[in-house]
Amino acid sequence: MHRIMTGNALVAVLAVLMSLILGGLLIALTDPEVASSASYFLSRPQDTLSAAWAAASGAYLALFQGSVFNFEGATFTRMIYPLTQTLTVATPLICAGLGVALAFRAGLFNIGAQGQILIGATFAGWVGFTLHLPAGIHLLLVILAGMLGGALWAGLVGVLKARTGAHEVILTIMLNYVAVNLVLYFLSTPAFQRPGSTNPISPQLDPTALYPPLLGPEFRLHWGFVVAVLATLFVWWLLNRSTVGFELRAVGANATAARTAGISVSKGYILAMAIAGALAGLAGVAQVSGTEKVLTSGVAASFGFDAITVALLGRSSPWGTFAAGLLFGAFRAGGVTMQASTGTSIDIVLVVQSLIVLFIAAPPLVRSLFRLPVPGAFPAPKRSKDRTSAAPGGTA
Repeated sequence: MHRIMTGNALVAVLAVLMSLILGGLLIALTDPEVASSASYFLSRPQDTLSAAWAAASGAYLALFQGSVFNFEGATFTRMIYPLTQTLTVATPLICAGLGVALAFRAGLFNIGAQGQILIGATFAGWVGFTLHLPAGIHLLLVILAGMLGGALWAGLVGVLKARTGAHEVILTIMLNYVAVNLVLYFLSTPAFQRPGSTNPISPQLDPTALYPPLLGPEFRLHWGFVVAVLATLFVWWLLNRSTVGFELRAVGANATAARTAGISVSKGYILAMAIAGALAGLAGVAQVSGTEKVLTSGVAASFGFDAITVALLGRSSPWGTFAAGLLFGAFRAGGVTMQASTGTSIDIVLVVQSLIVLFIAAPPLVRSLFRLPVPGAFPAPKRSKDRTSAAPGGTA
């Protein structure tokens, strides 16, 4: 119990809980019915409290129905459709989040997942609509091309960091802008632009280059989610069961000590960024070959930036990042339903996500609010009552 109370997992759960509570208060404060009943709060406070509860619970219920299970669906397919949407949206978040988390474990702040997704999607998209190959081989080449694109784009940062000492935060942020404008340029050239169209959009990828549907054509969920699960297993094995992972963790913990122990810090930086970029490239493949099926300048949406939050919430652990990706996928999938059903602004979801980041970035705040013990502190041993037996005729 003491390990649970001092662990990071409990802090993450409580951070989400506090964010949902504060988000519910914000929903209630911005609800018109609550504002109307608040005008006579002193005479009938129960009306205001009831309206506030109805607004918050109704919004979160709609969020649940839009992301997990729609119990009002006419068929079982419609009932589980929201869950499949959550898994679909979570797929690129998990892959990109794993890339950010892996770099974090190596002591690198990979802020460039957005650009790595774009370049990975560009490589994968070009292979998907240019080459015409048999099924299986074509999809495999698309996946490898996406991973290669992301690895090259992030590996460049690792090389500059290792050889020149340039800060990876500045490099990755600037390369995000380079990637966006580079993709826009590509989509205006005959090699990428769809024939007969003036819009920046590529041709459709060949059917052999697409992820097959995971649960059938009625759902958007594709086999990219299975790839995300395999990527999570791979990162867990790499960090916890391999020599390379041990070296990366050693470099992230203390680069000077790792260098003294004979570990090549420069090699660790390059390798960590290359693998992180390959994982982000998988997110680009999931978008271009699974969800969108075409390459556009907005194919990465904001997944690269959200991946930073996912990695932070997951405490840079593979399975924590996987769970955080599912949570943020649910927020994205259910936010639209919440807005359509209750009129609650979708910006409330962004507020909740921002609050999660706030609480995750300040663990002492969460621990003080819930009076959790400090990590590393051990509970005081219980004092046993001294029992002294008195001699005959003596006093105890």
